[in-house]
Amino acid sequence: MATEPTLRRPFVLAFVMAAMFMIAIEATIVSTAMPQIAGQLGDLHLYSWVFSAFLLTQTSTTVIFGKLADLYGRKPTLLVGIAVFLLGSTLCGVAWSMPSLIAFRLVQGIGAGAIQPVCLTVVGDLYPARERGKVQGYLASVWGVSSVLGPLAGGLIIRHLSWSWIFWINLPIGLVAAVGFMQFLHERVASGRRSVDAAGAVPFMVAVASLMVALTQIGTTNHATALVSAGVCLASCVLFVFQERFASDPMLALRVWAHRPIATANGATLLSGMALIGLTSFLPMYVQGVLNRSALVAGFALTMVVLGWPIGATVASRIFHRVGVRTTLLFGAGLLPIGALAFLALSPTTSPVIAGLGSIVMGLGMGFLSTSAIVIVQDSVGWSERGVATASNIFSRNLGSTLGATVLGAVLNFSLSMGGPSGPVDADQIRLLLDHSAGSVSDAVVQAALDLSLHYTFWGVFLISVLTLLFATLVPVVTINPRPQDLPRK
Repeated sequence: MATEPTLRRPFVLAFVMAAMFMIAIEATIVSTAMPQIAGQLGDLHLYSWVFSAFLLTQTSTTVIFGKLADLYGRKPTLLVGIAVFLLGSTLCGVAWSMPSLIAFRLVQGIGAGAIQPVCLTVVGDLYPARERGKVQGYLASVWGVSSVLGPLAGGLIIRHLSWSWIFWINLPIGLVAAVGFMQFLHERVASGRRSVDAAGAVPFMVAVASLMVALTQIGTTNHATALVSAGVCLASCVLFVFQERFASDPMLALRVWAHRPIATANGATLLSGMALIGLTSFLPMYVQGVLNRSALVAGFALTMVVLGWPIGATVASRIFHRVGVRTTLLFGAGLLPIGALAFLALSPTTSPVIAGLGSIVMGLGMGFLSTSAIVIVQDSVGWSERGVATASNIFSRNLGSTLGATVLGAVLNFSLSMGGPSGPVDADQIRLLLDHSAGSVSDAVVQAALDLSLHYTFWGVFLISVLTLLFATLVPVVTINPRPQDLPRK
């Protein structure tokens, strides 16, 4: 794809951004509409599974589609992913119950599992490392814009249209992207016999899916499901490793994952994902429940992350070819604990500006780190392995988010269960505190307990950020290719 005419690249990039926008806006626009959707469909106890189902299939299929992109080419894999995503979106819009909506979200997640890694792989094919960082900044801005537009669009759709349009809004965007890829994305994939390692793909997908189910059930009262899922995960991992050792063309090339630049960059990415999910999950709760500020102020403090991320990615793209991609990655990893220090300094009398400053520093760090990590991963392999290498980095970040939510959520729940002088605090008390301004004696007690418990989670974010920096020091110096590698010829 390095021979792709330069004039086509801006068009391909535009359609990549459109496809990525569908995935980026999905979380914020659906979360805005879910209270109304749940009110109509019922089964409120299944509320969280609408989000978990999407993430489950997205994460478990990411690496599989990365391998398929290496085998059959980026364009066909990307088109299949868009088709599956749009099918899932269409079905979600006609869901008649919460279980049916969850099932259709599983379909949506499969499509997302193809779109995100293959889009980033296309960027890696089209642009040399010197330009790719800048393009990563553009893609990061897509996530920033979607975080702002998602709640706004969701609110307008719920007010003026049916909630079905929360999902159907993807149809025109996806169709335009698909037509654009068919028109402008050309590649010359080497012909020859190709075999899909289905015997390896199935246990891998089952292992990841069961792991995520186990992680989401930890900390709930459903211990049996968590234990069964953990057992299924362990058995699937054993089958997967056994299959991959003897497969002629394994679905997951363990030597690629074990390659030091990829392994260390992915390790730093996983840990950074854990730190970031701790920030996004618990900072709004602190701003509203402890600082007594509105949801708007809490959202502003968190929005600083998505403001800093594209700025960091853009700056990283301009400096890493001069100072080195490893140095750029280390700088980004170093910003994470610096930003996390601001959350340790929070108190009930602290201005939310401090929280916003910490957020923007961590956002800058993520921009530097994520851009450098994806460049390292993509330039450590050739074209034929770039899809699975790119997918491994995305998989690491998604898995880190799940692990972080589980670990830090467990820290919060344990601390609240220990309580203080007045005993443990339960979820209902926290919910009541967040629903109205603090002022009563009971509110003050709950607020103090929440302050202490969230500080434990912020300490967790800080320690994970330090681990990210330490892991980043293990990343070796990588020589970046000045130009994209040519596709294999027919």
